[in-house]
Amino acid sequence: MRRDLLKDTGRPETTDEDKIRAWAEEYAKKNGRVLNPDKKILDTVIRGLIRNKKKFGEQYCPCRLRSGDWEKDKAIICPCIYHKDEIAQDGHCHCQLYYRKDATQPLTGETG
Repeated sequence: MRRDLLKDTGRPETTDEDKIRAWAEEYAKKNGRVLNPDKKILDTVIRGLIRNKKKFGEQYCPCRLRSGDWEKDKAIICPCIYHKDEIAQDGHCHCQLYYRKDATQPLTGETG
């Protein structure tokens, strides 16, 4: 029924990808970060977060391996406990979702 209401209003339906991207953008903004400027990498990470949320019930970082132990694995729920140190050291987190504002050159070497 909700889906029909959205169609009737003319507003586009919100996808899981839209929701995760909006959440990630809001988190980045609140913390003085930006999302990866490389759309292909960004989309891949977002799809990984969605897959993990659906499969495991949490937004586990798609670049880290789960152990199956909740106490250990809660450390890798995005944003994981490692991301701040990684961003400070490398300019981006390991998954390449979040970047320092001054370190937004895509790692693929592509520009523009």
